[in-house]
Amino acid sequence: MLVSAAVAIADARIGKYGERTFSGRPHTVMERSYIAFKSSAWIVVLSGFVEPLLYLFSFGYGLGKFIGTMNVGHGHVVTYAAYIAPALLATSAMNGAIYDSTFNVFWKIKFDRIYEGMLATSLGPLDVALGEIGWALLRGFAYAVGFTTVIVPMGLIQNWWGILAIPAAVLIAFGFAAIGMAITTYMNSFQQMNMIQVVMLPMFLFSGSFYPLSVYPHWTQEIIKALPLWHAITLVRSLTLGDISLGLLPHIAYFLVMIFLGLFFTTRRLTALFMR
Repeated sequence: MLVSAAVAIADARIGKYGERTFSGRPHTVMERSYIAFKSSAWIVVLSGFVEPLLYLFSFGYGLGKFIGTMNVGHGHVVTYAAYIAPALLATSAMNGAIYDSTFNVFWKIKFDRIYEGMLATSLGPLDVALGEIGWALLRGFAYAVGFTTVIVPMGLIQNWWGILAIPAAVLIAFGFAAIGMAITTYMNSFQQMNMIQVVMLPMFLFSGSFYPLSVYPHWTQEIIKALPLWHAITLVRSLTLGDISLGLLPHIAYFLVMIFLGLFFTTRRLTALFMR
């Protein structure tokens, strides 16, 4: 029965654009991830939600008592906890997406050989890419919603525009998941995978999470502004402050480009690996 259904789906795609790449069934890949999540992966997901809260309470309220308020420009003066909360929201969305789309994907490619089996069915490389990235996106969305429900009652988001931080976090998660999976498909060992941590930790520490870029020399500021997490933090912080302007469009465009490039190279690489 299942074989007949797969054949029927494949036959229906014959002659259509991208017939060898996409079958319109990425939800099946997400369904498999959900089944795996119910068994044991929920523990890892829970730890990713707790981490930004620990940073918020230890730095925002602990260290924040010595710092006082922060002037973030445009007439906005906020507590230190309110200053770092949007940055931690953006970072939690990034972490949720990047871990699902890198180490989990690497294991499936190199050891479980799951994608090889998937691509032997009616599924195409773009189905696999969208399914895995979609699941990572859901994880980033869950982190964003969970973190927001904690910081809103604490008074750290006082503007109704702040609700847009959640869809912004989804966009951020989508961008990081797409690029993360694309990079992972080119990795050959866990030693190479560790380079992801080497990049992510400094990016988290120096992208304006805990203090403004004005503390750095001008040339350093320009380098940091090229990093995706700086765009993520700036976008979310502006939304939580109600600072809405056309200046947010370049940040949104940055992540749209990340999504396009990530999907393109992931699909191309999976095709090269498993559909020769």
